[in-house]
Amino acid sequence: MRIPKRLILAAAVTALAARRQFVPRYGLTGRSVLVTGGSRGLGLALAAEFLKRGARVALLARDPAELERAAEQLGAGGRVHTVAGDVTREDDLQRALAEVTRVFGGLDVLVNNAGLIQSGPLANMTEADFRRIMEVNTFAPLRLTRLALPELRRRQGRVLLVSSVGGKVAVPHLAPYSVSKFALSGLGQALHAEFAQHGVNVTTVHPTVMRTGSPRQATVKGQHEKEYALFATVDNSPLISLDADVAARRMVDALVRGHAEAFVGGSALLLGYAQALAPQLTADVLALSTRLLPAPTASDQGVPGREAETFVTRHNPIKREAERTFNELGGEESGEE
Repeated sequence: MRIPKRLILAAAVTALAARRQFVPRYGLTGRSVLVTGGSRGLGLALAAEFLKRGARVALLARDPAELERAAEQLGAGGRVHTVAGDVTREDDLQRALAEVTRVFGGLDVLVNNAGLIQSGPLANMTEADFRRIMEVNTFAPLRLTRLALPELRRRQGRVLLVSSVGGKVAVPHLAPYSVSKFALSGLGQALHAEFAQHGVNVTTVHPTVMRTGSPRQATVKGQHEKEYALFATVDNSPLISLDADVAARRMVDALVRGHAEAFVGGSALLLGYAQALAPQLTADVLALSTRLLPAPTASDQGVPGREAETFVTRHNPIKREAERTFNELGGEESGEE
């Protein structure tokens, strides 16, 4: 007997509604949270959101001065702790976990947020670019989550993996990033399935572009100024991008509700559904859009976005406000280069 598609859809919607109604939410008051890449950008926004909900938060990042500024910005008395370390170094990860246990008495929530992004034509990306970004965006979350599992299992904790809509749809000129985020999305599904038996819930979120001020930290290749201008403009367009505070709130909501996966932002949801329902059409549209992007160059050299600023990007008020709000200026005077 063939079951009508509308009946299947209605059953799925009913099951989702029932799950939201009867599955208890995970309270965050008094919980201890470790956020990687927590000193700026989305990590800082996530830390602020966890603090609002009564949690205690440890920030892990490489730059001690940046961490100090982030802690001052967050305030919250003794509920914020910082750990300087590199997520690609296992000894730093072990030290961070030990610090959280020492200061907060244990770990309840692990947020794998730290990441790299590179923008430019695939022709200008090297194999080393792919290996480097995979190490930070995929292997570091895998390594840290496995190290944290005994403690998370003991406390029936939770894990949040910050992937991207680029981990569901390969975006032109973001090839290494998309590859790493596709891998992270697959990792999230595997961890969710296998950690459930230990009472540890894993949530993977796929956000759209967000106004975090982070483009200045990205590596741009090809025609540097054109690539950066395009990347920074899209990232700070109110019609496409999402306010970082809103994105953080929705991500924490997904973790609290115990979702396996969640798209964050309307454009992410639209693109994700387009890929699922019409993959060939989506691929054709993306292939066509690539023709409109800056052409490759003879050099594979990359530069930080902050070194590719132009008058237009430097004086974009939305971008500059996000950079100030989310500690992306590296101690520079507000609004001054």
